[in-house]
Amino acid sequence: MRPLMVVFYALAALVVLQSLLSLRGGVRYLNFFRRELEAPRALYMPFASVFVPCRGVDQGLRLNLLALFRQHYPAYELVFVSDRADDPALEIARQLARELEGETVARARFVVAGPAAESGQKVHNLRVALKEADSSSEVFVFVDTDARPRADWLRALVAPLADAGAGAATGYRWFLPAGGGFASQLRSVWNASIASALGQNVRGNFCWGGSTAVRAETFGRLDMLRRWRGTVSDDYALTRALQEARLPIRFVPACLNASVEDCTFRELFEFTTRQLKITRVYAPKLWGFVLVSNLLFVAVFFGGLALAGVRAAVGLPSVWPLVIVSVIFLLGMWKAFFRLRAVALVLEGHHGRLRAGLWAHLLLWPLTGALFLYNALAAGLSRRIVWRGIGYELKSPTETEIIGPDA
Repeated sequence: MRPLMVVFYALAALVVLQSLLSLRGGVRYLNFFRRELEAPRALYMPFASVFVPCRGVDQGLRLNLLALFRQHYPAYELVFVSDRADDPALEIARQLARELEGETVARARFVVAGPAAESGQKVHNLRVALKEADSSSEVFVFVDTDARPRADWLRALVAPLADAGAGAATGYRWFLPAGGGFASQLRSVWNASIASALGQNVRGNFCWGGSTAVRAETFGRLDMLRRWRGTVSDDYALTRALQEARLPIRFVPACLNASVEDCTFRELFEFTTRQLKITRVYAPKLWGFVLVSNLLFVAVFFGGLALAGVRAAVGLPSVWPLVIVSVIFLLGMWKAFFRLRAVALVLEGHHGRLRAGLWAHLLLWPLTGALFLYNALAAGLSRRIVWRGIGYELKSPTETEIIGPDA
């Protein structure tokens, strides 16, 4: 068993180092949030077109859309777009527009894009809606219907674009379970690790399609309508275009949006695996990194627990494997704690839900390593996904085959 222990200790040293670097990243994440939230905001508030692709009714949809109508912003339009006129989400948006007439500065418009033929339905909807944007709009903003932004979200997201050299500004989502449940909590912890990948590195950041702003001039210069043709991922395509043009992507902590909803275990695995399948096609190097790093973590953390158990069963010392696993676990707990401290600075109206999920973020994070490994392996075996009830085969970053509804 000695050669096995040597291999284990060598791999464990890598994971401990990775955990220390991750903890340092958590501290930097918190400091970044504090610094950005305290910094003065540019008074740049041109007329903006906010595009809201819809398909079906998300949990808490009415409250999510209400938050869009009540933004503290001088003048903007909300362009709701769906593939069909009878989409229930469009009807809820129409009801809100009627109820809030005279109370909101937002102008609501409704676009029916029809079914997609060569792109993902969301991308198709956006390409059609963009052609309907107000000609006076200087900024294009994209938001998802499962996001519930703060009242200053739009102002905060647009402000970094005061710098004409900025490529885009982005936020991200933070899942907050509505009623609790193990699957919902685990999804929140899984997603948190992606949220904390964003920060002050404007060259390493990525756009999230559920909360991104870009100047209309920049969008046109990048020829995004053409680049989106054949894609299923609007945000990966926009990120790649900005990176190729060497334009920075600013992450705006104030634009971390709450997604208040629950999920089943089936929905958990479907959502997380879909993200890695999309990543494999659009960012294969990142997919490979996720696969290798989580394979290493699972081998050391869960392998260390198994190794300690076997050694104890045969009467051999098992203290050191347990010590190593404990150190890794505690480092991960501290990283999760600092990350939650940062998020609490933004999600001020959701402190009760954040406290309710504290145990999950502190204790369940090792399970997300195993889940990421499963997701990455599944993505290596198939490129087929189902998104909003439509099946797709992701043939390449520029070629998507539409399989059909509920495939």
